[in-house]
Amino acid sequence: METLNRRAAFRLAGLSALGAALTACAPDAAGGGAPQGDAAAKTFGFTSWSLNEEAQKAAVQATVDAYAARNGVKIDTASFPYNEYLNQVTLKLRGGQLTGAVQLDISWLAALAAMGKLKDLGAQAAKGGYTDVALSSGRFQDKQLGLPWTTGSIGLVANTEILKKAGVEGMPATVEEFEAALRKVAALGGGITPYAAATKAAQLKDILPWMRTFGSPLLEGETITVGDDASVAAVEWYKKLYDAELIAPDVDRFDARALFAQGKAAFYDDAVITRGVVAAQSPDKSLTEKMAPLARPVLKAGDTPQALLWGHVIVVVDGEGSDAAADFASYATSDTATVAAFFEKVKLPPTTTAGLADPKVAGDTFTTAWTEKITKTATPNPFWRYAGYAQIETAIAEQVQAVLVGQSSAKDALAKAAETAKPLQK
Repeated sequence: METLNRRAAFRLAGLSALGAALTACAPDAAGGGAPQGDAAAKTFGFTSWSLNEEAQKAAVQATVDAYAARNGVKIDTASFPYNEYLNQVTLKLRGGQLTGAVQLDISWLAALAAMGKLKDLGAQAAKGGYTDVALSSGRFQDKQLGLPWTTGSIGLVANTEILKKAGVEGMPATVEEFEAALRKVAALGGGITPYAAATKAAQLKDILPWMRTFGSPLLEGETITVGDDASVAAVEWYKKLYDAELIAPDVDRFDARALFAQGKAAFYDDAVITRGVVAAQSPDKSLTEKMAPLARPVLKAGDTPQALLWGHVIVVVDGEGSDAAADFASYATSDTATVAAFFEKVKLPPTTTAGLADPKVAGDTFTTAWTEKITKTATPNPFWRYAGYAQIETAIAEQVQAVLVGQSSAKDALAKAAETAKPLQK
């Protein structure tokens, strides 16, 4: 998925920038200056990359304006492009130039939490009505440092028209059924890729949910388990699909979306935003009606389907304006009318039980199905706790790539990946 690719790159960029000169920073949300500790301030900042993106800017600004008007406060907003966001936020937080509420990708939470400047939002979380899986995306070391703004997942989506033509009845629920469905689709010919799975090294971290499907925890305590029997079995299965041309070489998220949009792929992995993304690319105006999310097939009946958690949280910097900013974060993420209106505009799933049940959300069958079938059992990437998580993913991906192209056995490759990753656990 392109979002994760970007995250990895920006994560590295942010970390490398910690020692850089702070003079490179852009203007901050609160107008500059160190936090004054005035928790009851009527003015606070809100920093958000979404305010820099045309598709979401108006919806986010409407939330900001509504809260400010209702509470008689002034919210100073700041925004940076997503590509620069983590770098800028990290520099400003370290320099004491960032106050108020801050939008974060969930994969960035650990990096900022480690700086020790985020407010514990446990009290706001307790009364927000958030789902358990949503709350997990904002939790770090048993503290609720982020309130979940949108919670989704990366999972499988299918083209039901292709499956029907191939004679696939119902959605495959097990790995065996999934492979059988891929073989039926392959028999259609016509240049259709049965499963547009990631096979480029830059995206091969998509193998991680499959490793979990086969029973590898990936990480136990501080021990990387990549290389155990389960992860080896997962990669050997992936290699089997590759050799049988059930998945295609040199495919990343962009390629997969293009194939799916053209009606040339039966399955691929993406976030809940897939519907809007592929619809915008597809010449088939009825494609969205043929799209169906499905739980990742399990190894055996009764297993828990695996999916990677995906979403945004709002954190609050301790100090100046933090109480008001925390109240704003709670409002933006849990006020039912607000989150339902936000969903109507941007189609990002809310994070509260009441929000998901609101007719504006519940009436969207695609989002509801995605939430119930995929997000419900999604979990964070266990490597997100480390500053070097992107390098760990790269180490694994490069070795899986070596297996696919026949340069290494799965056992040898994953053992090497684990050894490479160990020094990065910090």
